[in-house]
Amino acid sequence: MSSATKTNHPYPDISLTLIPPTPVTDQIILDIRGAIRNATDSAKRYQAAIYFDAETPASLLHSARMEIGPHSAAGIACKVPTQGHAGIHGIVMVVRSDADTWRQQQQIEILASKERSTRRLGGAWVDLLHHSIEEGKPYNSELRQMTDSQWRELIQAMHAVEQNIVVITATVLPNRAPNDVFPDKHKFETDGYHGNSLYPSRLHPDRVPLGSDDPLETIFDEADRLGMHVMPGVGWYELFNYSPASLEWHKRVADELWQRYGHHASFYGWYVSEEAKAGLGSAREREDMVEFFREFTPYCHCLAPDKPVMLAPGLWPSRDLRGAEDAYRKVLPHVDILCPFAFYRIWRPGMTGEEASDMLESLCKETGCHFWMDEETFDVWKTADDKIGLVPRGIDGIKNDFERFTNFEKILHYSFAGMMCSPTMSRKPGGEPAVQLYLDYQRYLERLRAAAGPIK
Repeated sequence: MSSATKTNHPYPDISLTLIPPTPVTDQIILDIRGAIRNATDSAKRYQAAIYFDAETPASLLHSARMEIGPHSAAGIACKVPTQGHAGIHGIVMVVRSDADTWRQQQQIEILASKERSTRRLGGAWVDLLHHSIEEGKPYNSELRQMTDSQWRELIQAMHAVEQNIVVITATVLPNRAPNDVFPDKHKFETDGYHGNSLYPSRLHPDRVPLGSDDPLETIFDEADRLGMHVMPGVGWYELFNYSPASLEWHKRVADELWQRYGHHASFYGWYVSEEAKAGLGSAREREDMVEFFREFTPYCHCLAPDKPVMLAPGLWPSRDLRGAEDAYRKVLPHVDILCPFAFYRIWRPGMTGEEASDMLESLCKETGCHFWMDEETFDVWKTADDKIGLVPRGIDGIKNDFERFTNFEKILHYSFAGMMCSPTMSRKPGGEPAVQLYLDYQRYLERLRAAAGPIK
């Protein structure tokens, strides 16, 4: 057991994770992962099997026998092409040990398509509080006051428009403001890291004042009820910082998040909040990143073998992408999901957004990394006191991105809180512009569903 607090909630005996989760198109490879946990004081032998639709020999995708030590977990995994399987299906995992049998099933909707993309938002980042006083000024005051019932309303609003993956941007903030997370503003190596947590943390007992004592627990609980997925952000330490000290900090926070929230069925994986530069930085920064993910991802997989680790790099300056291929080849084998952002903001010199997406898709296929997109649903504007603020983007630009960038397995967006807001929510971060974008996207999704026709 680590130094983090173990909750009284038992972890599930088995868990099943689909990467990406429903819906997907029939142009991808579905990654099916399962985990088996032995909570006893002695080693046990298990027989595990994964089926497509029916628990029959003809539908068997993969099976394995394994011995799992006491208080340990092991994984089972397979990949299956979705081509030729348009429709609604069930992925079934069955595990047997002695007289015990466990089953878990996940539904997957496979859309007939000529491209990898579903052309819809499958989930979103959610700021419990935006890290920058300037950028978050248009909506941070609302986020600070969100109660448990209002966080539930936000999760329900996401579910209503099929944005069923919730990525928590960060769970800890350095205790210096504004712009705490940006590089060159700290001396962590000499002064140590001092953070304020956005959840009840024993690692960082100093809290960011919020209207909910534990918004993460509320979000997980509501996501459990609705069958959604939550990826807590392990961060922030400092943007672009993947030093050995950052690695050790991330391991401690990931462990505490798992100990505290890992019993939730909606716990989907870990998001590393630190982001990355387009070219992954200097030679030293690239070396740090390789070593970070070489150690961090297996550490998380020891806690939960089926849960992915996601990295979201920005694509500026785009000229740095060219020549960075070998650096990506070294990092991506240790990352489960690459989810880059800022494609529509790429300009020359460098490469176009389409060229960047093609290059990164090729590298992901080469290294076995999943390729998702972080769509930007915000615009940047100047506030009355000449500061930068984030406001909702227009639906036309978002739809244009769907048409331009079609080679992603899944599209998430930054962000829901502050950029989209259901008119039924009692507190509305982002105000009327966020309500308008939500309604515009809802109408777009309804038209998309109607054009596709009934699911068979």
